[in-house]
Amino acid sequence: MAASKINLKLLIDTENNKVLFAEAGKEFVDFLFYLLSLPVGTFVKLLGKNRIGGSLDHHTYVTDVKNFICPTCKLSMSKEIHYVSPDMEITADAAGEGGFVKGVVDYMVMDDLEVMPMSTISGITLLNKFNVKDVDALAERVVEFGMDEGVKLLKASLECNSVFTSVFNGNKGRK
Repeated sequence: MAASKINLKLLIDTENNKVLFAEAGKEFVDFLFYLLSLPVGTFVKLLGKNRIGGSLDHHTYVTDVKNFICPTCKLSMSKEIHYVSPDMEITADAAGEGGFVKGVVDYMVMDDLEVMPMSTISGITLLNKFNVKDVDALAERVVEFGMDEGVKLLKASLECNSVFTSVFNGNKGRK
């Protein structure tokens, strides 16, 4: 992420206090895909020890001896990890852009983090899918998205299906 904050446009159903989708550019979608492609063990480090439940606290031990016993949990260390050298060349796509998506279009990111290219037809179809009868009940809100919001988004993505609603509308959005 080049900037420390990215502006996102949210389309909110004010009657149901729910974010329908966010309008986002390449920079946000690349960041989102990168964040969601991190190994689960990295999530735990980003979220902090006491901020997530379950058994996701992966230990930080690494060995080059297959099936060596973990000194903490006493289980066999049989999970293979891949080392990435910092001097490996990062290749860009044919358009000269790196990342996961192209920068020539805007994207709609649904509340459950489904991503699709932005189009008028898709927007109208979504309004029908969400059963929006009164467009006056829709509101646009511009929010800033930075690292703090990224961590909240990551945590919400593990807890619920309504991620943007949870992060930006104060709603838990659990389904």
